[in-house]
Amino acid sequence: MQSQDYKKRLKLQLIIILSIAVMSCGVPTVPTALSSLLERESIRVGTVYGAGTFYNGAEGPQGFEYELLAGFADYLGVTLDLYPFYSYEVMLEQLEEGNLDIVATGDAVTSSLKNRFAYGPAYQHVKQELVFQAGTSKPRELLELDSPIIAVAGSSQAHLLSDLLNGFSDKETDSQKVSLRTEVVTTEDSDSEELLQQVANGDIAYTVADSNRLALQRRRYPNLAVAKTLHEDMPMAWALPLNQDDSVKAALIEYFGTVHQSGWFTVLEDKYFGHIRQFDYVDSRAFNYAAETALAQYKPLFQQYAGDLDWRLLAAMSYQESHWDSDAISRTGVRGLMMLTLDTASDWDVDDRTDPEQSIRGGSRYFASLLNRIPARISEPDRTWMAMASYNIGMGHLEDARVLTEQQGGNPDLWVDVKRRLPQLRQKKYYRTTRYGYARGDEALQYVENIRRYYDSLVWLDEQGKI
Repeated sequence: MQSQDYKKRLKLQLIIILSIAVMSCGVPTVPTALSSLLERESIRVGTVYGAGTFYNGAEGPQGFEYELLAGFADYLGVTLDLYPFYSYEVMLEQLEEGNLDIVATGDAVTSSLKNRFAYGPAYQHVKQELVFQAGTSKPRELLELDSPIIAVAGSSQAHLLSDLLNGFSDKETDSQKVSLRTEVVTTEDSDSEELLQQVANGDIAYTVADSNRLALQRRRYPNLAVAKTLHEDMPMAWALPLNQDDSVKAALIEYFGTVHQSGWFTVLEDKYFGHIRQFDYVDSRAFNYAAETALAQYKPLFQQYAGDLDWRLLAAMSYQESHWDSDAISRTGVRGLMMLTLDTASDWDVDDRTDPEQSIRGGSRYFASLLNRIPARISEPDRTWMAMASYNIGMGHLEDARVLTEQQGGNPDLWVDVKRRLPQLRQKKYYRTTRYGYARGDEALQYVENIRRYYDSLVWLDEQGKI
């Protein structure tokens, strides 16, 4: 996302000139919102804490929204002044009062919110789901729930529920009355992720969550179930003051056009959401149970032999390989916790593949060697995902996928591009042109995506003190 300051300034000056021309068709007498922002050399943004928005991680600020915002500030050549809020309404009021330039909550845009704010371009679309605890009675009708729906005050979910229930009420006639048993309770004491946790724990019966947040939480709480989709396609966009000129909006349109065209948005989306879109209840529940029970006996070995790797990543790989069964054996003869072949075991001084310590030590060193063979120009986490794919199908087949990626106009140094070509390694029209021929590339893709989910879950479980 870095660009030359000179070109950046020229582009932004053009945006300012065009937006002024559209608004006034003449020479402006007052500065535009964008020119004021550039003169200030900072952009003031409101957001909320959350796994998909903004949080302070071990390596500094993180989150999907945060990275997009940091990219926009860099694109403008200004400082990002980020203000995390605990209340949607307080944050939106600050935007209305002119104390913020943008509000970026990772929240969807409802019709009622459109009456209060202007919005930049939609960069994602999400579903809004009525969520309940699996194993309890599934509700059939939104209007006749036996317990209240709990939603975050001021959120898109609260606005959507209000709009839906008011809409049903407006349709009542003398001849046909609609029974509105459903109660909506809003809260500022919990965020959307906490409400999902409360549903999973049985503390509350229902909440509404967008598909992004639900996907993030389901890997932690697989007993979260969807009762009903309340809205199929709601746009995600950043809010702007309603009565402000369109200059900042024009800059946002240019920015999102640039990040989409460059492929960076796709990379970022894959980083946070690409591996969790698919949900397997049985697998997620089995993994969480195994992590809290079977992992303890092997955890010291993963920590001892991880080296420069994160031990939780090594443990996630081992679960994908063997489900932490030291006696595991595949149909092809690979064995042990890290499923080593005879040749690999010999290369890394493993005499007994079923011995947990030898298997973990050998698997860790082998994976580290694969990481070192990935070209240095490939940055993290892409190099890790590529090394992981090669652990499954071999470095030669990974290189075949990277060659196919380049031949088809993709970037062979980006995992998001390479993973799309991995399944082609089992299609004759593609593998007959490659150096190493046929490979089960689709399995390698699923292998990596599974480990990414397991790793995320282990990080969360570790942070909660559950492993």
